[in-house]
Amino acid sequence: MSSFEELGLNSNLIKAITEMGFENPMPVQKEVIPFLLGEGENDLIALAQTGTGKTAAFGLPIIQEVDGSKSTIQYLILAPTRELCMQITKDLESFSKHSARVKIVAVYGGASIETQIRAIKNGAQIICATPGRLLDLIKRRVVKLGGIRTLVLDEADEMLNMGFREDLEEILETAPKERRTLLFSATMPNEIRKISSNYMVDPKEITIGRKNAGSDDVEHFCYFVHAKDRYAALKRLADFYPGVYGIIFCRTKIETQDVADRLIKDGYNADALHGDLSQAQRDAVMNKFRIKHLRLLVATDVASRGLDVSNLSHIINYNLPDELEVYTHRSGRTGRAGKKGTSIIIANLKEKGKIRQIEKKLNKQFIISEIPGGKEICENQLFHFIDKMKNVEVEESDISSFLPQVYKKLEDLSKEEIIKKFVALEFNRFLDYYKSSSDLISPKDSRRTRETRDSRETSSADAYTRFFINLGKTDDLKPTTLIGMINDYTRSKSIDIGEIEILRNFSFFEVDNQFSDLVLNSFKRKNFKGRDINIEVAERKKRTLQKHERGKAQSGKRRHTPRNPRNNNFDRKRRG
Repeated sequence: MSSFEELGLNSNLIKAITEMGFENPMPVQKEVIPFLLGEGENDLIALAQTGTGKTAAFGLPIIQEVDGSKSTIQYLILAPTRELCMQITKDLESFSKHSARVKIVAVYGGASIETQIRAIKNGAQIICATPGRLLDLIKRRVVKLGGIRTLVLDEADEMLNMGFREDLEEILETAPKERRTLLFSATMPNEIRKISSNYMVDPKEITIGRKNAGSDDVEHFCYFVHAKDRYAALKRLADFYPGVYGIIFCRTKIETQDVADRLIKDGYNADALHGDLSQAQRDAVMNKFRIKHLRLLVATDVASRGLDVSNLSHIINYNLPDELEVYTHRSGRTGRAGKKGTSIIIANLKEKGKIRQIEKKLNKQFIISEIPGGKEICENQLFHFIDKMKNVEVEESDISSFLPQVYKKLEDLSKEEIIKKFVALEFNRFLDYYKSSSDLISPKDSRRTRETRDSRETSSADAYTRFFINLGKTDDLKPTTLIGMINDYTRSKSIDIGEIEILRNFSFFEVDNQFSDLVLNSFKRKNFKGRDINIEVAERKKRTLQKHERGKAQSGKRRHTPRNPRNNNFDRKRRG
């Protein structure tokens, strides 16, 4: 009797997963499958990282319990993206290969809704859907949730991060109260707790690993660089790991496309994935990446959500995300199924505090490293190629007819000369580039030694200009929105952004001094949701906050948009 049989799965499912190469259940499957196949009808919250086998954990019990004699919708699975929706459907179809009369329909945007309507009307017991398209079909009265027995929320935290909260709540309100709800998530933010308390009944909680923690199979590296050296650092890291197959995460669509274009121009197998691509372009990029015709995928977080790509060796954070949970999702894309992975951060000194917060959340220590030098990179590339050459399989029959002429052409060269010429020919690009390139010096090495910690912090602050902007929480301004505005308006891809403070009616943000004029000029005559934007250079943080508190005390409870602390009206009392 196999381990899967011991979990209570029937022979049809055992046969299907055996043909798929499944041998032993993964931890989340050992916990979830027996619970779902048991006699109880409790709701479930399962916390597990991406790539831990969650689809089989809920999919196998669902298929086993489908009533094939009925053609009505019995099970609903919600996923955040088209790609994840398609992947779940594909997996469920494979699991149900030998199970009679089980029909599964995928419902998502970017595809013909008429085709999906026909498939549903032909009978479907399981629907896997993205929230937006599902609501559309509910409003058209094509999908009726009155008969569903179980509702699955997969990657629930991702759905909330992508702004699907209202859609989710509307769907949950539409579904029958007596349903069973299964919630699968990699992290457990407060929004997930609210969903569970409002829409779940006495849920059992299963945690695989630590909550909000990363995989134990991922090493985390951090490289501190100057803003102007960010792309050069990325290029060196891509060269330092010759077998790299990974995703590079950027903040904005413009930056994503720019980094991809520069990598392609420099000879790397790379491409971009962001929201400005059509679905056909997106599919083409992903197909090339899955078959490894692309080795580096440059992506935004939103565009990459739900991607199911195996065997990623590296995740490179060209910029840190603003939400710490997002880093867990990024790094969780590598180091799957027992394989080792590497997550890299390219950071500036102002982000040290954020990195410490991530370390605390992951309960892991980052390895702080220097950007590799040219000699190290060339050595890695050379030995990687030598190993690759030694392990190549030679088809004698294919090349035997050419070998006599090859030997004749090389007969005047010794073995040592052949090796030297072969290496030089293969590595001229690296050798030429790095012999004329100086090593990148991290910020801590380029500054003079200070006697005290306070003076070091003051020096770091001197590198940034602090701005006031007349938008805040009442305008629904978020750090990610502000960062996108800075990058989009300036159309600059190398702006180093420091601390951001979003207050009630106005906000502050910092950028590298060298870009202060560009930022000021770029925000002129811009508006946000119909409101004219005003930004001005603000004073040092300490004095600014003191003045803000005085102004708040004077204003009482009146709602208004305070002026920049440097404006005359704000300082009238102080000057007398």
